[in-house]
Amino acid sequence: MDLAERIRAVLALDPEAPAVEFEDRWYSWGEFAQLMKGVDGALSAAGLGEDAAIGVMLRNRPSLLGAMMSVIASRRCVITVNAIQGASKLALELGALKPPALVGHADDWAVPGLRDVAREVGCTGIEVVDTPMLGVRVLSELSSIGPGPHHEPLPGVAVQMLTSGTTGPPKRIALRLSALEESLASAARYESQDGPDALRLRSGVVLLPNPLVHVGGIFRAGGALYSGRRISMMERFDVARWHQLVLRHRPKAASLVPAALKMVLEAELPPDDLSSLRMVSAGTAPLDPATAQAFEERYDVPVLTTYGATEFAGGVAGWTLPDYKKYGPAKRGSVGRANTGVELRVIDPESGAVLASDQTGLLEVKTKQHSATRDWVRTTDLARLDADGFLWMAGRADGAINRGGFKLLPAQVEKILEEHPSIAEASVVGVADERLGEVPVAAVVLRSGAPVVGEAELERFADEHLTGYQRPTRYRIVDELPRTPSMKVSQHEVRRLFQEPV
Repeated sequence: MDLAERIRAVLALDPEAPAVEFEDRWYSWGEFAQLMKGVDGALSAAGLGEDAAIGVMLRNRPSLLGAMMSVIASRRCVITVNAIQGASKLALELGALKPPALVGHADDWAVPGLRDVAREVGCTGIEVVDTPMLGVRVLSELSSIGPGPHHEPLPGVAVQMLTSGTTGPPKRIALRLSALEESLASAARYESQDGPDALRLRSGVVLLPNPLVHVGGIFRAGGALYSGRRISMMERFDVARWHQLVLRHRPKAASLVPAALKMVLEAELPPDDLSSLRMVSAGTAPLDPATAQAFEERYDVPVLTTYGATEFAGGVAGWTLPDYKKYGPAKRGSVGRANTGVELRVIDPESGAVLASDQTGLLEVKTKQHSATRDWVRTTDLARLDADGFLWMAGRADGAINRGGFKLLPAQVEKILEEHPSIAEASVVGVADERLGEVPVAAVVLRSGAPVVGEAELERFADEHLTGYQRPTRYRIVDELPRTPSMKVSQHEVRRLFQEPV
């Protein structure tokens, strides 16, 4: 059976059994099946069948997880939309995507102007809720698809999502249903003793703080549903709440982005409270080897780092427990070895020649999840491969800022800031941050004769026009930007501006 059939089969195993926990309430497999049926019915009534591209405003809510899985299980395509971005940016994205239908939580449909944008696009509006029970309804004022061009159908595609920029500027990438299925089945083979095809509800609970709008959240949630495992969902990561859920469910494995792992370490939780864990996986952003070592020493739990990207339908490389036991501290700092079905190589950025072991260059990846032709795909990550096949990341070739796993390109943020009528020029750079690894900051030059603005106004403008992870954490208003002899803006000197007292 394919992934769509697999999801429906898991839901039917025991409709009364608990499936997803959220804010101390359990929702059953049967409740999820009913919600999914409702979403499917609303889309079918609108004339949207297989391959139709459906916008889903995603954040971590059970109803939105159910909506996403309904679209996938009905062999339609989920177009991911970040529900928590600013209102104006959300409007721009929907105007560009033009989905024939848009699914969102009741709270998100209350965003000012959203219904007006949906009406202009001409899309059917579908609202889902979590309380008092999972529910779905078609918005009466958005109950039909209007005239005009809409997003074209996407045959065989399960999810079309915005990448975080691992292989270049963020772009929409299509994850095929077959590729998503292969990735989830591969993970199930690793975790299940009776094989990935065994249909049964399993013991244990998967903790899900990972955002559904990010590839990590989609794969972690999808993997749990594929294997018939219960999910405890957090709307966002919080150390105290995560600690409570670990004590309640005693999981054997957990997934923490590096920023969250560091927060757990700094909270100094009692080691006995984490004694159920046999491993912690960490991905989406670089992990300081010293932080991993400190976590392992305090909790006696292996930290297995991973590397992946949306473009490759998930994981590309990672540590396994056998590798950890064999190589351990000798390879600390590596993100592991190529996953099954993946090939890696490092090439010279100028000539394209394949480099020998331990030479640093651009990473290229070949994986059958990415394409049927299994072409080499060049990333913008600098890396090296050692003689044992372990991958070591060495930074970015495109200057992207990695903010806790969300990658942003400074030029894109600068362009938006320069749309402010008082800003003549902006320079965005990354500075070190204890919790997130690095965060963006901005130096701006004001336009001559324009109204003078302060940091509060710049923050207001950023809140309106930039997604949360793109927003600078600090601003400096300067007479001119520091430049190199060739008149390029000196990122090093801009960074120094934020080390000086105001």
